[in-house]
This record gives sequence, structure tokens and C-alpha cells, in this order.
Amino acid sequence: MFNITSYGATETGLATGAIQQAIDECFAQGGGQVVVPSGRFLTGGLRLRSNVELHLSAGSVLSFSTDPADYQVITARWEGVKQEVYAACIYAEDAENIAVTGFGTLEGNGADWWHLFRNHPEDLAYPRPTLVSFQRCENVTLRDFRCLNSPSWTIHPLLSENITIDSLKIKNPADSPNTDGIDPESCKNVRISNCHIDVGDDCIAVKAGTEGTKERVSCENLTITNCTMVHGHGGVVLGSEMSGDIRNVTISNCVFQETDRGIRLKSRRGRGGTVEDIRVTNIVMDKVICPFIMNLYYFCGPGGKEPYVWEKRAYPIDERTPDFRRIHFSNITARNVQGAAGFIYGLAERFISEITFDNIAISMAENSKGGVPAMMTGIEHMNNRGFILGFAQGISFHQVSLANLEGPAFTLEDTQEIEFSRCQTDDVPLTEEQILRK
Repeated sequence: MFNITSYGATETGLATGAIQQAIDECFAQGGGQVVVPSGRFLTGGLRLRSNVELHLSAGSVLSFSTDPADYQVITARWEGVKQEVYAACIYAEDAENIAVTGFGTLEGNGADWWHLFRNHPEDLAYPRPTLVSFQRCENVTLRDFRCLNSPSWTIHPLLSENITIDSLKIKNPADSPNTDGIDPESCKNVRISNCHIDVGDDCIAVKAGTEGTKERVSCENLTITNCTMVHGHGGVVLGSEMSGDIRNVTISNCVFQETDRGIRLKSRRGRGGTVEDIRVTNIVMDKVICPFIMNLYYFCGPGGKEPYVWEKRAYPIDERTPDFRRIHFSNITARNVQGAAGFIYGLAERFISEITFDNIAISMAENSKGGVPAMMTGIEHMNNRGFILGFAQGISFHQVSLANLEGPAFTLEDTQEIEFSRCQTDDVPLTEEQILRK
């Protein structure tokens, strides 16, 4: 056990050197636990080493500096592209058997970073630090601590394996930029459970690099369970950085409240990659704009407004063509939905396929404010709409109930093999008149 106060850390002044010395000494002696005792310690960026557990005692706060000079510059990914960035407040590279645990707090002091990003981006030599990030690491545990005011993404595992993220409390202001909760990127064997996430961007976002990432590495074998998610742009999001493929993901036993979207898959031409074998079950949503989104015309990011991205004509299928398939939803309730029940839109040349909805109950909000369900050229603000499907095939709706709709329950455009069984609207069995076929 290595207590940081034994190495000179105090609650006055910058404690970076003392804390890093404790970590390095722990590593040099073969590993152990570095303890942050109760108290508030100001620090710059810290680097974890193999076989080291950083333990945040109850009542402890690591408060991170807002001076860019207190952070190393490393090569990592920023929004899916490899480049130089400020290292995370706590980061690790090429390490194994590392952990951050305990009932203490990581305070990112993000307000100054957000101000620079919004008002003086020229003063940011490199992209903002994340709060906790590790790349090319194995056997990682993050448990119990609280994360506040991250400068950008909060938890970012990259190119790593065997990761346990359990019982974290993540809170970033609803209007803070790019402050995702947990973003596993090109990782394998990830377990996220028992977390509460309230952030300014996506709560959990699964990623696998963009077309600008030379090294294509999949993100696969993820379980997300027993989490509560509040605000944010999406509850659980897959993409839009998914060029390396995303597969084998289960999402279960979660509550989404006032997230803009619920389960959201997004990509576009040029990204390539496949999202497949996704299972979503036992979810409750409240006050979301749209519970289910699968959008292959997503336009945010570089090049997103080019005709190649938004045109509805079929292009030749090649390595730039993304694919969503084998995605299954069951036992889901969504209440007070604002915009649309669901939005599923594939590409003219590659339809979204093999999607099932089973035992789904959706009720639209009274006096809805509405919203835009998907970031896609030509999609307008809407209120209390049903499911909207385009360029989709092999979609099954079984025991799906919709209530308080305005307009048709299902709008189908260029679709094939769409099946309905035991569906209803306002407690009345679905009829052909409630299906608009374009």
C-alpha cells in the first residue's frame, strides 16, 4: 500500500509529482495499491502502470488542473481518428492489471476547457483531455468512484481487452460539449454494469474508428446492464465511428430518462464497417424524442453534407458501404415519447435487414414538444409520429403497441418483407389503413 501523502502530496499546491511518484514506486516494487486519502488534491495528468490499483478513499477528491501545460501530449484517437491529443487526466498505455476503485471523486473541472472549445478554439493546441482513458491495455477495472465535469469524453477505453466498468456515477452538465459517459472504442470483452450516467452527450457510445483510421479494429463482446441514464443525446449509441465493425453486444435492464434518443445506431456512406448481432431487452424509457434509431444517412462530422452521403440513389457497394443487420429488441416500454416511435433508414444500395421488435409498448406524449428523430438531410421536426422505415427489409414487428399517435402507425418507403403480428394502436388491432406505403 502506497499512500500519496507519504510521497509529499498535500491539499495545498499541485500534487502531480507526489502522486505520480507513488504510482511509479508501486509499479517498481511489482504492484500494489496507491491510496488517495480523504481530502482534496489538485493534480495534473497521471499515468497508471501495470499491476497498480489507484484507490480513491471515501471523501477523497482528485481535482484536475485546467492548465494544458499539466498534460502530456500523446498519440491516440480523437473522434475515431489517430492524432496527437492531450493525455487523459488518468491514462495508461500498454499496461495490464490496472484499476481505479473506491468511493472518492474525480473532478475534471471541465468548465474552463468547454469555454476554450466554444469561444477560443485557437488556444487549444490539441483536443481536450478525457477524464479516464487507456489504450492497448488488458485486464482493467473501474469501480465505485464518481466522475464530475469531464473536459470531454469521460471514460474512454481504446484498443483494450477484458474491461470491467462497475457502479460508476458520472455527472456532466446537460449542455457540456462532447462529454460522453462511457465510450469503449475498438475494444473486446467489455462489461459495463450498475452505472448512473447523466451527461451532455451520449451516455454510452460504442465505437470502432472512422474511415480516417488506417487500423481497422472491431469493438465486440460487450454487455451493458443495470444502468440508469439521464439527459444526453442518446442512451446507448453504436457509431457513428464504426468502420472497424461492432458486433456481439447485449443491452439489458436499463432505464433511460430524458435522453434525446434511446437506442441509436448511426453511420453513413464512406465509413464502411458492419454493426451486427445486437440484443436489446428489458428497457424502460421516459421522455425521449425517439426510442429506436437506425440511420445510415447520418450527416454530422467531416464530409457529412456531401451528395455521396445524402443522396437516395443507389451507389455501387464497396468497402465504404456500411451495414446494419441482425438487431433484436424485446420487452421494452417507452412513455411520453416526443417525436417518433422509431426511425429505421438504410441505404438505397444496402438495406438495413434482419431486425425484430417483440413485446414493445410505446405511448406518445400529451402536449409533445416534438423533435428531430435522426440527424439526416431532409428529416423535419415531428410530433407523435409512428415508425418510419426506408430502405429496410426483413423487419418483424410482433406484439408492438402504439398510443396517442398523429398520422399513420407505420410509414414504409422502399421496403421489403415487413411483417406485423398482434400489433395494435390505442388498444385496437393494427389495420392496413394505419400503414402508409410509399
